[in-house]
Amino acid sequence: MRVYVPLTLSGLAAAHGAGEVGPGPLTAYAVTPGLREWYVSDDIEELEYAALNRAAAASLRMIAGNPDEVRRRVVVAVDVPDGSAVADPDNGLSAASLGEVKIAAALPLAKAAAVHVDADDAEKDMTAAAAALGAADLGDDDAQFTVDGAEDHELLWFGVQEIPQLIR
Repeated sequence: MRVYVPLTLSGLAAAHGAGEVGPGPLTAYAVTPGLREWYVSDDIEELEYAALNRAAAASLRMIAGNPDEVRRRVVVAVDVPDGSAVADPDNGLSAASLGEVKIAAALPLAKAAAVHVDADDAEKDMTAAAAALGAADLGDDDAQFTVDGAEDHELLWFGVQEIPQLIR
């Protein structure tokens, strides 16, 4: 099973230094039954893209919570054994937790399939989106528009061997 772990650039640097994403328990995103039902698609690539976007939104929340963090979303795609990523059945259809899974232990970075990171030119929009998250959560439509604008930026794909260049 492929899971998408939201991080920040400093979190990626820490994972690179430790050789693992963790410690556990970790929150990640994957193609869960709830995500399948919500997305209404059988195309696995579309479903994985939806899970990746859920992780990117979680990364934005991590960025918003740390004013010193570089304003670029980071998601690490990791292949894990079936059964090691568990969806909470009670939250399965909650909009806030669609695709969310829990992983008990740290994940070896060697098992990562890829790293997805915003391009440098996304920082301005990520800064605005991170600043608007609180107001958007309270129902401010203008703030929600700003947050939704973050999704206009596609995360770039990088191989695990490229992490040292990303964290400089």
